Amino acid sequence: MAKIVVTGAAGFIGSHLCTALLQRGEQVVGVDNFDAFYDPGVKRRNITALAGQRGFQLVEQDIVDAAAMGTLLSGADAVVHLAARAGVRPSIEQPLLYTQVNVAGTVSLLEAARRAKVSRFIFASSSSVYGNNPQVPFSESDNVDFPISPYAATKKAGELLCHTYHHLYGLPISCLRFFTVYGPRQRPDLAIHKFTRLIDAGQPIPVFGDGSMRRDHTYIDDIVQGTIAALDRCAGFNIYNLGESRPIRLDELIAAIERALGKSAKIERLPLQPGDVECTYADVSKAQRELGYEPRTELVEGLAQFVEWYRGDQAKH
Repeated sequence: MAKIVVTGAAGFIGSHLCTALLQRGEQVVGVDNFDAFYDPGVKRRNITALAGQRGFQLVEQDIVDAAAMGTLLSGADAVVHLAARAGVRPSIEQPLLYTQVNVAGTVSLLEAARRAKVSRFIFASSSSVYGNNPQVPFSESDNVDFPISPYAATKKAGELLCHTYHHLYGLPISCLRFFTVYGPRQRPDLAIHKFTRLIDAGQPIPVFGDGSMRRDHTYIDDIVQGTIAALDRCAGFNIYNLGESRPIRLDELIAAIERALGKSAKIERLPLQPGDVECTYADVSKAQRELGYEPRTELVEGLAQFVEWYRGDQAKH
């Protein structure tokens, strides 16, 4: 039984990952500071089912607190670092905060991992590092020196710091570039959850641009499978795309949500926002080859599962 520290454990991806790790018998220490970026009560509900499970410990702590992270990682076998200030648009409004949490917090964990001599370190990066890359699909070997938001820049900085710690100290690290993750418990500010909520309430949904923007939406179960595979096979320094590799236009996504809900959307057209990329499209061949990663959940099925969860959640709250 390995002791695995998961930061951002009460978040969308973190809560699903902790569940999967516990199901296979790992000892999991979940770290979260229940930041108010969105309702902390949502995150507490995410983690409720785990609280009483054998092998799970929840620690309420901020990753920027280097001393606390040093204590926490003592005796740990592995770290999955998911915690971050999320969101492209908010990062433009609060670049200093994003840098403090995403960059300094990552250094805090890397330094603690080095001192604790952990055997594996997984860093959650983002497809946003690719910026407006004209070459698709996006490959891990592409130049990512041109981020177009502070959030993206902090994720690229995190990857660079990970490489530095691997180079200096031999710490085995894999950086995972997640592509627009969705599914039950998705963050309420993200498009699928937000659009579903507004369409269901008969309210207009904000659509930035003409609807031609494309995103590679990836179902949560596929992301968890890829993350655990990366954890199991972590050696050296690697970067992996974890996506669906099937980008869909924004207007087509809205139509699919309408079908899943059985309701029509009211559209509010708005100009494109600074920092938004035009297309994300993952080349997952490296992850397939080296991790056995194989995304299985197509959008129609994933949306149906999300809507089922959404309706159940609405009924409870």
